Amino acid sequence: MSFIADLHIHSSYSIATSRDISPETIYKWAQLKGVTVLGTGDLTHPSWISELKEKLEPAGNGLFRLKKKYRGIDREVPNPCKGEVNFLLSSEISCIYKKGGKVRKVHNLVYMPGFEEAERLNRELGKIGNLKGDGRPILGLDSKELLRMALDISPDSVLVPAHAWTPWFSVFGSRSGFNSLEECFEELTPHIHAIETGLSSDPPMNWRVSSLDNITLISNSDAHSPQKIGREANIFDTELSYSGIMGGIKDGKGFMGTIEFFPEEGKYHLDGHRACKVRLSPEDTIKNNCLCPSCGKKVTIGVMHRVEELADRKERERPIGAKPYHPLISLRTLISQTLGVGEGSKKVALEYMNILNTLGPELKVLMDRSIREIETVTPSVSMVISNMRKGKVLIEPGYDGEFGKIMVR
Repeated sequence: MSFIADLHIHSSYSIATSRDISPETIYKWAQLKGVTVLGTGDLTHPSWISELKEKLEPAGNGLFRLKKKYRGIDREVPNPCKGEVNFLLSSEISCIYKKGGKVRKVHNLVYMPGFEEAERLNRELGKIGNLKGDGRPILGLDSKELLRMALDISPDSVLVPAHAWTPWFSVFGSRSGFNSLEECFEELTPHIHAIETGLSSDPPMNWRVSSLDNITLISNSDAHSPQKIGREANIFDTELSYSGIMGGIKDGKGFMGTIEFFPEEGKYHLDGHRACKVRLSPEDTIKNNCLCPSCGKKVTIGVMHRVEELADRKERERPIGAKPYHPLISLRTLISQTLGVGEGSKKVALEYMNILNTLGPELKVLMDRSIREIETVTPSVSMVISNMRKGKVLIEPGYDGEFGKIMVR
């Protein structure tokens, strides 16, 4: 069975997230986007896991579904978008610790097969730090020990390093990461089957590092609001089940590829210093000794630069068995550009729902509907979707926490 899965989102209990996140709203937006499996996020937070246990029920496949009595929100979903939504228990954990003489800051995604196992993990993590303060808890815990803890609770648990290249909080991050998975996870490295590439990198960038050839490159939205669900996601052709999805991640069988940002749009793609509005290529950063040419302070080394440091392949060299990927721009962004108004405007919202009411969920429109079909509903948007699919885009790359700006040509 072919389906789309977004396995990294957050709840309203995480810092800097929308208050409008609930099991009901993410269930609704998963349908509007065309996402069949959604990570719950924030499984370690006591209030969120309590709400999930109240509102979800087993789907009989290791996944969970929203109980019928909470599905009144279905009336807000157009008929062409209605579909099955399953939840997979997940959480992101911030591990900050000292290793190899350096302070390491690594975010990790943990997937658990059931609530019982999740609560056992939470009891162990609660001995180490506060789980109530943030949906993504900050713990003084070695990433390797988090992996060991999860596997001791259940061999079906899976840990994936989150947004693996971002400068500040990732396994390969320029500020506090490692140069290899083996440095981080040591003898437990064989249990790392995937990394999350993050918004600022795409598969071709990761292909340049040959040590990742046998690692599944997954992509997720890291959504902090329901509307961002599916901005990056994974395509599976497996059994719709926890074991099917985790099996696809572990051995790549049935993992069909990813839906991606254009990586230049990510907020850590290039080097730079946002306070001075200075954006730099890796070459210019090296010429300036990693200092801002305006103020002399250290610049933030971005993802492209960091990949270049670890790369042992040329650009666009494709390893055997590499999976397809699909760079997309959100439908709201495309509508905004054609109408010449802001993405949050009423005009954009009305046109967005008009398209979904006729053609179905957003990702289907962006990827699968023929241009002729789209043209019958919205000629102007069909043109920009056509150009997007051809890669005809102009981008001011993101840097130092500033998202890039993208425009279809």
